[in-house]
Amino acid sequence: EVQLVESGGGLVQPGGSLRLSCVASGFTFRWYGMSWFRQAPGKGLEWVSSINANGGTTAYAASVKGRFTISRDNAKNTLYLQLNSLKTEDTAMYYCQKEAVRGQGTQVTVSS
Repeated sequence: EVQLVESGGGLVQPGGSLRLSCVASGFTFRWYGMSWFRQAPGKGLEWVSSINANGGTTAYAASVKGRFTISRDNAKNTLYLQLNSLKTEDTAMYYCQKEAVRGQGTQVTVSS
């Protein structure tokens, strides 16, 4: 059974940073591209970033490019998302996703 467990969210002031983690199990992690999505209150699901299986190729939504960095450690079956220069509009539940499977999410709240 595929399991994805996110962590690292929290309350941070504008301009602050967080590092999200997603520990994967139930499949061969190093074989698959992975993505991060987010959902703000009252809004739909938004794609944030993706990374290919070996970590050599990444992509970002325009809204986060230059501020967020996706990475992975295949030896630890873990996906990361470094969030820098956070804005109030980054407030959302953040999910990691493999194909159609999504974790339970970790809440990021950006507020002064």
